[in-house]
Amino acid sequence: MAVVSLGPLAAPAQAAPSNPSDADLSAAQSSQEQAAAEVGRLAGLLSGAESDLEQVMVQAEAISEADRIAQGELEAAEEQAVVTATELQAAQQAVTVARADVATVGRERYMASGDLSGIAALISAAGPDELLEGAATLRLLADQRTATLEGLRVAEAAHADADARAKTAVADRAQAAEQATAAKVAADEQVAVFQAATDALAAQRATIETQLQEAQVRLLSLQGQRNAYQAWQQQQAREKAEADAQAAAAAKAAAQAAAAARAAAQTTPPVKTATQPASPVKAGSPATPPATGGKQSPAPDVVGAPAPRPVSGGGAAPTSGRFTTCFEMRWGVMHNGVDIAAPIGTPIYAPAAGKVVRVGEASGYGLAVYLQHDDGSVSVYGHINDYFVSAGQRVSAGTVIAEVGNKGQSTGPHLHFQVNTAGLHAGAVDPISWLADRGVSMGGRC
Repeated sequence: MAVVSLGPLAAPAQAAPSNPSDADLSAAQSSQEQAAAEVGRLAGLLSGAESDLEQVMVQAEAISEADRIAQGELEAAEEQAVVTATELQAAQQAVTVARADVATVGRERYMASGDLSGIAALISAAGPDELLEGAATLRLLADQRTATLEGLRVAEAAHADADARAKTAVADRAQAAEQATAAKVAADEQVAVFQAATDALAAQRATIETQLQEAQVRLLSLQGQRNAYQAWQQQQAREKAEADAQAAAAAKAAAQAAAAARAAAQTTPPVKTATQPASPVKAGSPATPPATGGKQSPAPDVVGAPAPRPVSGGGAAPTSGRFTTCFEMRWGVMHNGVDIAAPIGTPIYAPAAGKVVRVGEASGYGLAVYLQHDDGSVSVYGHINDYFVSAGQRVSAGTVIAEVGNKGQSTGPHLHFQVNTAGLHAGAVDPISWLADRGVSMGGRC
C-alpha cells in the first residue's frame, strides 16, 4: 500500500487581534476634527490678540515717554521757582534799601533845614544867590526822593511778577505731570489686561493642542488596530488557500498512487510454451509504472517574505494612511507639503529612483530623509521614527527608506512629505501633482 505524506502539521491558529468598531473610528475621527478646528479658531484669536497687544504696548510706550517729559518739565519749573525765589529775595532787599534811602533823604533834609520848612529857608535867604542855591537844594532833594520811590515801586513790581511767574509755572507743570502720570497708569493697566487675555488664549490653545495630539494618537491607534485586523484576515485567507492547495496536491498524489497500483495489478503476464512453464509472479515484486505516467511535482513552498511595494507607472506611493493636511494655507501660513497620518512604524517608500543626499536630525522634523531624483527635484520625509538608508546611497522606486514616526514639532504620528525644486529647502511644489506625473495616485482629499 502506498503511503501519502500530508505535509507538516499546521501551526496553531493565531488569535484574532482587536477590531475596533466603525462607531469607535467615527467618534475618534470626529474628536480629532473638532480639536483641529478649535486649534485653528484659537490660533486666529491668538493672532488678533497679539496684534492688539502690540498696538497697546506701542501706545503705552508713547504715553510713558510723555510722562517722562512732563516730569522733566516739572523739575525744570521747580528749579526755575528756586531762581525766582532768589530774585524775590533780591527784590525784597532792594525795597529795604529804597526805604532806607527815603529815610536818609528825609533825615538829611530835616537836619539841613533845622526847625524851618523849605519855604521859610528860602525867605530867610540873605540874597538872590543864596535863594537860588536853596531852591536847587530843595529840587535835588525832591528828585532824590522821587527816584528812590520809583526804585521802590520797580522793586516791588519785580517782586510781584517773579512770585506770580514762579507759582504759575510750578502749578502748571505739576498739573501736567499729574495728568501724564495718570495716563501712564491707565496705559499700563490696559497693557496688563491685553497681556492677560493673550496669555489666557495661549494657554487655552496649548491645552487644545494637547487634546488634538491625544485625539490623533487615539485615532491612529484605532486605525492601526483595524489595519492589523484586516492584515490578520488576509493572512488567514492566505493560510487557508495554502492549506487547501496542499490538501488538493496530497489528494492528487494519492489518486495517482492508487491508479498506478491498480494498473500494476491488472498487468497480464507473458505467454509461455508447454516445455517452459510460466514463471510465477513473485509476490512483492515492484509494479511497472505506466508508460504514460509523468513525474509528480512537489507541492509549492510557502513564501514567507512580504511582497515588494507595488510600483505603477514608474513610481510608488510614499506610505499608506490618511491625509490630515494638504499643500495649502494653514492658519495664515503656507504648508509646503502633505501630512499623512499613520501608525508609528508604517513603512515609508522611495516614490521614484534617486540618491540619498541627507539623513538624520533636521530642524522641526526631528529626523528626516532627503532624496534627490533624476530630474533634480528633492523629496523630503519628516518626523520619521527611523531610517534605513545612508547618504550617497542610490535607491529605486519602492525601496523602504524609513518608517513613520512622531519626532520633532509634531502633533501626532504622521509623515510630512514635501517636494522641493530649488535645492533642499526651496521651490516647494504640490507633492500630489508631482506623484501624479510619475503615475502614482493616492486618492484622498488632497
